[in-house]
Amino acid sequence: MLTPINILIGIIVLVLLWVAFSYNRLVVLRNRVKEAWADIDVQLKRRYDLIPNLVETVKGYATHEREIFERVTEARSKALSAEQSGDPKKVGEAENQLAGALKSLFAVSENYPDLKASQNFMELQKEIRDTEDKIQASRRFYNRNVKEINTRVEMFPVNIIAGTLGFTKQDFFEIGDKEEREPVNVSF
Repeated sequence: MLTPINILIGIIVLVLLWVAFSYNRLVVLRNRVKEAWADIDVQLKRRYDLIPNLVETVKGYATHEREIFERVTEARSKALSAEQSGDPKKVGEAENQLAGALKSLFAVSENYPDLKASQNFMELQKEIRDTEDKIQASRRFYNRNVKEINTRVEMFPVNIIAGTLGFTKQDFFEIGDKEEREPVNVSF
């Protein structure tokens, strides 16, 4: 026989189960965002490791292009510093500067046919292109997870639990510069 007290206990148990399920789901989503950010970090580290090799390879052919090498090195340093901050907006801005500096470096290589034919340069170019593709895939994975947690955090009634337990919206990893959104035309 169902008494009002049994019904009340049943409702309380259901609400507690729902809160526990919602909390656990938010924890899973938060951890996915952290995992996705770690994937971006791995690819950015790979890129940062490749850039000095690329600069040294091009430097041997283009000794008078010193300004470009300095811009690439400076952009790489800024990107490394931004990455340590863990702020997706700062990292995005620094990565945009680095991408622009790399474009300049690749453009310089067009003036040196021997460089373009160099096996070392071709391999580094291939590695950087592969890394850039992986960075883009990691960004998409991160943003997909950010979208999912942000949607959860904003939806009623989960937003009540999220706000109470300290879950907040995450920042997307976006391109800040409109020029960066345009296709790049670099030929080798």
